[in-house]
Amino acid sequence: MSSDDLDRGVVLDAVRVTEAAAIAAWKLVGRGDERAADQAAVDAMRTALNELNIDGEIVIGEGEREETPVLYVGEKVGTGRGPSIDIALDPLEGTTLTAKAMSNALTVMAWAPKGSLLNAPDTYMDKIACGPGYPEGTIDLDKSPADNVKALAAVKGVDPTEITVCVLDRPRHSDIIASVRSVGARVYLITDGDVAGVINTADPTTGVDLYLGQGGAPEGVLACAALKCVGGQFQGRLVFRNADEKARATRIGITELDKKYDLHEMVRAEAIFAATGVTNGALLDGVRLERGFVHTHTLVMNSSTRTVREVRMKRPV
Repeated sequence: MSSDDLDRGVVLDAVRVTEAAAIAAWKLVGRGDERAADQAAVDAMRTALNELNIDGEIVIGEGEREETPVLYVGEKVGTGRGPSIDIALDPLEGTTLTAKAMSNALTVMAWAPKGSLLNAPDTYMDKIACGPGYPEGTIDLDKSPADNVKALAAVKGVDPTEITVCVLDRPRHSDIIASVRSVGARVYLITDGDVAGVINTADPTTGVDLYLGQGGAPEGVLACAALKCVGGQFQGRLVFRNADEKARATRIGITELDKKYDLHEMVRAEAIFAATGVTNGALLDGVRLERGFVHTHTLVMNSSTRTVREVRMKRPV
């Protein structure tokens, strides 16, 4: 797939895929079964992808082939008759959020020309991100959280106390939280969903200026695809907990295990990003059923045209 292939029809195809997964997952909202909700989203997304005229390969998916029956890394999807594309997806970002009927559960997908998405292993990644409009290099993963807050505040022309930093609420982030608060900045804690957390930095209505913390590496690629479309800065470094994770990275071609990646190294060409709300959240409304119609709310972005569309769909159940 070249940049010329990122036309309106392909964009709407992406919307249909995330919509299908969101509706399937929504049927299990609040039912306490994370696995069933995730599987429903996986099945619906795979079915929708296989109906498209694309020659797609999953590079960020639900694990390796021996670990999952569908949407594994390396799986081929689509009819095989269209453009060759890399696909990164999270059929249900926020399985716990869905099972507990909490806010901000999404279905997420990105695609780009073949060979242009980082094939990130299923490990952790240290991440930092901010939205568009700042000089390149404003933020740096190797600086302390406090120094990054001060640097961002300086280019915004505000006091550090006016900066809000989004962080996953995890014990491993206690030092990050303390450092951010040491300069008076606000910390906005989220329970899950760091793709949405990163995207929040690019949406002024959320009030989030900076994202910091350690989350999934595959989610980092998805977040970069979104920032590629709207602008912003991102840096990430893979975190390995054991020799098995290092071996997994080596197996898929990662040779510099301590490399600091920026946004354009993780997404090396034009991309499409789509996300549909499962439950209500800061970015998107969740699926709802009203008078025999199902309603969805999707955000779809196209980096080649720098367009962001909100798509609201209504159809009979």
